[in-house]
Amino acid sequence: MSKKVFVGLSGGVDSSVTVALLKEQGYDVTGVYMKNWSQDLPGFECPWKQDFQDAKRVAVQLGIPFKMYDFESQYRQKVVDYMVEGYKAGRTPNPDIMCNQEIKFKIFMETALADGADMVATGHYARVKEGKLLTANDDNKDQTYFLYRVTEAALRKTLFPLGDYTKPEVRELAKKYNLATANKKESMGICFVGKVGIKEFLLHELGKQFPGDIIDQNGLVLGKHDGAIFYTIGQRHGLGVGAGLPYYVVGKDMSSNEVYVTTNLEDERLWNSQLKLTDVHWINTQPKDGMQVQVRTRHRAKLVDGTLHVAYTQQKGGGNTLQVALFDDIRALTPGQSAVLYSNEIVLGGGIII
Repeated sequence: MSKKVFVGLSGGVDSSVTVALLKEQGYDVTGVYMKNWSQDLPGFECPWKQDFQDAKRVAVQLGIPFKMYDFESQYRQKVVDYMVEGYKAGRTPNPDIMCNQEIKFKIFMETALADGADMVATGHYARVKEGKLLTANDDNKDQTYFLYRVTEAALRKTLFPLGDYTKPEVRELAKKYNLATANKKESMGICFVGKVGIKEFLLHELGKQFPGDIIDQNGLVLGKHDGAIFYTIGQRHGLGVGAGLPYYVVGKDMSSNEVYVTTNLEDERLWNSQLKLTDVHWINTQPKDGMQVQVRTRHRAKLVDGTLHVAYTQQKGGGNTLQVALFDDIRALTPGQSAVLYSNEIVLGGGIII
């Protein structure tokens, strides 16, 4: 008897091809649309209805059962509130990573298994082998950065059929299968809202912010910002100050509502040779102290070699931190973002930058 696989069918080309491939491989496939967000924002219409219809169309085309799971309340609590609170505290959190940890590979998986599934699948560009997470064949599309907080137990019940393909190959497969989503564009903006940018979303959630000073490396006030929460370390565009040389954000103080900038690309506040992580998650076993690793500090950033120091230090308010000594300095480490640790093609885990 073939295994029952519930596929997260989002209405995009990647998840559509995932269904077609699994069906071709002989799995008993059910498509599931996860309704995580349906709220329109001023000037932006949430695309969920269109995505739902596209997902349903593909399910009908491929002759598979189709259902919808409503995770809006969990999504609001676990992903949206987490993100908003992070920004309020001066961090730059990543909602895609939290969505994978809390929704797709936790609540969705638990719901699907209780609903009769043996396994789940998604259209992520990644590979899984014996409970280990491996990078995708297509370096350009590899999405393991967003998946590092998934557990080994979840990975053992997960299929990633696109991990062996490149994006152009997936597009070709979509045309070969004549899928309704074959020519659908990639979704942009925040993972759950559609085309809206993070600034617009935060303004909707938190209202207008108090302006404050933008201060350069010499202590001079250059102008005013429209809310410190909107600025991130290393940011160059959208500052609205200075003529000639570009300015880079090197820090911010949420209590004094100040944003600090520099024109000096060599400013020590922009570069780090030490990586400090909190809320550390290992997918399999904890690596040994002194292990050589590769580090990625944002999606598609180049990998940087480093040495792991697993000597944890106690943090204020509980929790532990982990240190990684880097062979090369990394520019613009951003508190709240994730750093993901690799050993060649294997994803070890990672943590939140502090």
